[in-house]
Amino acid sequence: MGKDAQKLVANNKKAYHDFFIDETYEAGIALCGTEVKSIRMGKCSIKEAYIRIENGEMLVYGMHVSPYEKGNLFNKDPMRVKKLLMHRHEINKLAGRTAQKGFTLVPLQVYFKEGKVKVEVGLARGKKLYDKRQDLAKKDQRREVEKEFKVKNLY
Repeated sequence: MGKDAQKLVANNKKAYHDFFIDETYEAGIALCGTEVKSIRMGKCSIKEAYIRIENGEMLVYGMHVSPYEKGNLFNKDPMRVKKLLMHRHEINKLAGRTAQKGFTLVPLQVYFKEGKVKVEVGLARGKKLYDKRQDLAKKDQRREVEKEFKVKNLY
């Protein structure tokens, strides 16, 4: 891997289905040693995770990091609340945006960058049911076009 290569560990596809992502930010995450080892093995899930800003700190709830097999007593609770690390002015900006109606913070990806675990945070607005239907229709339409294109190129 190159110097700035990223190794994706967990992806939150459900977030793209349920929300419009307006902006993305990169944040570090405070973990203990066995959690980092477990994430390095790919045992991390952010499907049900969400982010809150409390007392000027960004905290991620619902992020599951499986216990490390060789960690025994050093293992922490898999569902514990983890602190995200960002600059104070970024946190204040996001706190102001989430105070507006309809905005929320969701984790989009967990990945390694230069040996450190990073979380991609998305500033998101909720989708209505008809928005989800439109996205599914576009996806189906694109799939049909690709299928036709593939069939034409075979002959």
